[in-house]
Amino acid sequence: MNYSFYLRKPNSNSETLILFSCYFNDEKKKFVYSTKKTILPEHWNSKNKCPNKRGKFVSPNQKQITKRLNEFATEFQKIKSRSELGEQTFDSLILKEHFDHVFERVAKVSSFFEVYHRFTEEKIKLKEWSKSTKKRYKNIKNLLEEFQEVKNYKLTFAKINKKFFIEFTDFCYEYKDHYTNTFSRNVGLFKTFMFWSVKNGYAFNEAFKDFKKPQRVLTRQEALTMDHVKKLHAYNCSTISQEKSKDVFVFQCLTGLRYGELELVNKRIITADDCLFLKESKDHSKPAREIPIYKIALEILQKYDYELPLSTNQEQNRVIKVILRDMGYTHEVEFSRNKGVDQNRFVKPFCDRISTHTARRTFVTILRNAGVADKIIMSITGHRDIKTFNMYHQISASNTVKTVNKVFAGL
Repeated sequence: MNYSFYLRKPNSNSETLILFSCYFNDEKKKFVYSTKKTILPEHWNSKNKCPNKRGKFVSPNQKQITKRLNEFATEFQKIKSRSELGEQTFDSLILKEHFDHVFERVAKVSSFFEVYHRFTEEKIKLKEWSKSTKKRYKNIKNLLEEFQEVKNYKLTFAKINKKFFIEFTDFCYEYKDHYTNTFSRNVGLFKTFMFWSVKNGYAFNEAFKDFKKPQRVLTRQEALTMDHVKKLHAYNCSTISQEKSKDVFVFQCLTGLRYGELELVNKRIITADDCLFLKESKDHSKPAREIPIYKIALEILQKYDYELPLSTNQEQNRVIKVILRDMGYTHEVEFSRNKGVDQNRFVKPFCDRISTHTARRTFVTILRNAGVADKIIMSITGHRDIKTFNMYHQISASNTVKTVNKVFAGL
């Protein structure tokens, strides 16, 4: 591949820009880059594509201009040689990134991950992220670093291309054993970072816009019935710590609160008509929610002097599984996980499929099965998107059987 220099306006009577040019056959694309040097056309040797070095038509800046053009030629040969040795690919995006870095056309940073650090630092300082969002972006950074090491794929903005996405997809599905929903979320977070990088002048490569985030798959989740909640509330636990975890879980089932919101519950936010007046914790743009407190939920609050005995989310999940196992809820349930078009089916005991979020799902399912309007339930749970809300409603086999039998009862 050859390169050359030419004038932007060869017939101009004033100084004009000198441009670097080469052609990428594979891309069928002419690459043009400004040298940021100007010269009068009469001082330019159009045959040799360089400034005149002899005669009366010699630019007073000839030496400086020639030096800069030689620098471009040297850097071009350097990046071309690396590709010929198999050290890296060579295309217009990589050449532009290299020139930008060498000739300081974009913000000078030491690495792809330094930009990522600036991105996260800005968002944290602007208070735009919740605690869970910070954790997600930290996990993405760790994921990308591991990908770089496992796939031996040095991450630069120029290399965020189709090849990267293919390798990253394979890495997530096969090496990390991620399923579609996890992969979809991670692709969305990564693209958010890339959009920020382009907007702030750290990157120019927009190939990431073509990365298709797979549609999230609705996976079967479990929900407790009203009968389950009653039995759980009445169950005598073997330890005090289990009793506390049981009470917290039942309180969630009766209020629909996320586990992270429980720490906001106290006597001060309880209204005169026994409602929790709660400000949305995940999205501060949402209005405050009024959550009716059923008498059992109120008794649980009073039992602990309005400060629920919370443990970590992980510990709460563990204890609830133990309690339900002790209660005999060990019947097997089937669920599936998707990796792209591949679907894997699994079987687990019912108790092992229960977590703190099951309580929120239980709340929605019980109210919906009782015929409560979606608008009312959503005002309590804080959902604004009906598609997301629908994912919380789990149709039980018993309700389905009752409904179908009722319809065909006249046959």
